[in-house]
Amino acid sequence: MKNFGNDNIINILFFLGLFLAIYLLNIFMGTAIFERIVTNLFIYIILVVGLQIFMGNSGILSFAHIGYMSIGAYCSGIFSIPVKMKSMALPDLYHFIQITTFDPIICIFIGGIFAAIVAAILTLPLMRLNDAAAVITSFAVLMVIHSIVVGWSAVTNGPRTFFGVPKATTLELAMIFSFAAVIIAFLYKKSRFGLLLRATRDNEVAAESIGANTVYLRWFAVIVSAFLAGIAGGLWGHFITSFSPKSFYLRETFLVISMIIIGGSFTVTGAIAGALFVTIGYEFLRWTEKVIKFSDAIKFEFIGLTEIVLSITMIVFLVTKPKGLFPFLEIGEIIKQKFFKKE
Repeated sequence: MKNFGNDNIINILFFLGLFLAIYLLNIFMGTAIFERIVTNLFIYIILVVGLQIFMGNSGILSFAHIGYMSIGAYCSGIFSIPVKMKSMALPDLYHFIQITTFDPIICIFIGGIFAAIVAAILTLPLMRLNDAAAVITSFAVLMVIHSIVVGWSAVTNGPRTFFGVPKATTLELAMIFSFAAVIIAFLYKKSRFGLLLRATRDNEVAAESIGANTVYLRWFAVIVSAFLAGIAGGLWGHFITSFSPKSFYLRETFLVISMIIIGGSFTVTGAIAGALFVTIGYEFLRWTEKVIKFSDAIKFEFIGLTEIVLSITMIVFLVTKPKGLFPFLEIGEIIKQKFFKKE
């Protein structure tokens, strides 16, 4: 339990307080729209924190993360849809799966495990790559997963809408899973695996000279990252209840990457801050688009405002703050430096 150092305790207590404050704010607001936004926020935190575990500690950008989310969503949905509904939603589904149904909470974990297994199988040979080659192959992994999801009609209903998933994700459930993901990320960062992986990020040759195995360190981080992405996918699937493959492709990939770039990929605090910043901004921009669309004062239709503003924001951050809002220090270290300075 040595990974629960003073900094980690402060970090975890801070985010526990923040999550509870957001939950209480939702109770105060008392609207279904606000609850939907907050639930989505907690799911995105799981997703971005999972990406930070690999990207932040290895220094390698990964486009495949949304692909693992889709695996979690579809696997969780397939195993939780009631048997009678499966015959309607997926008439060509394999018989042994069609007669099998589990509780949605169990299915969310099944989705995470399946995503981790797929990541373990696909990515081991790719962990030897660095820089642009690693980024390009991660994008290829996303395309492979997306193509399989679109083409495997018997299991995923192909490019059509996948429906019949029971609604099981509540705000409270999303918050609990989100807080658990934050704890996992902080513990991983302070663990031997996290320290060695960051050493390979900073100087691979020096790290390998003290016994760090770069390939297997990256591989383990990808598996943990994919597991959390699968969990996020399962939660999102049981929140939305119907979705299609286009829900897990380039637009969502760009959204998640913008979160981690704006917040800062090197810190868990940065990943969470990016998720908060982009989610709030994204919802405000969507509302602005609707106002413009239905306003009599504005005579033209402004399509793509949300994506344009997010793109410009990401460019501004890359130029002015390339390491993000929280580049190196976690919130616990910042609090200690500010309020507990040694005389």
